[in-house]
Amino acid sequence: MLITAPQLFGAVVACGLGCAEGARLSQELGSWQVISWALVLSLPIMLPLMWLTWPKSLEEVSFAAWASLIYIAVFSMFIGFLFCYRGLALGGIAAVGQLQLMQPFMGLMLAALLLHEMVSIGMLISTLGAVVCVVGAKKFSV
Repeated sequence: MLITAPQLFGAVVACGLGCAEGARLSQELGSWQVISWALVLSLPIMLPLMWLTWPKSLEEVSFAAWASLIYIAVFSMFIGFLFCYRGLALGGIAAVGQLQLMQPFMGLMLAALLLHEMVSIGMLISTLGAVVCVVGAKKFSV
């Protein structure tokens, strides 16, 4: 599936807003409470999606798929966000948040280099737009 530039831009905006709000909340609640509440609040959306995509038989799901799901759930999502929100709370939301806006650029670069993914000109323009915004914000900040 090819991701379009507007989809990528929307994802960058949504992730930026989510990270900033999570970091702000982690200053008050603590990082583990923020990610835990995010998981609880997303449950009403995730349960119907899980039900719609549930396989006919669990025997269809390989061990590698289960292991991947557990790894992503525990390390990438839960523990990763613990450190992410803690870092944002300690380093300042604006400073660390701007650095995180570089992630789509790095992700595209890694996808092209490691996975030989096709990177469209629209994707490059969107990510370069984020880089320009970060550089401009750093340059013109008070």
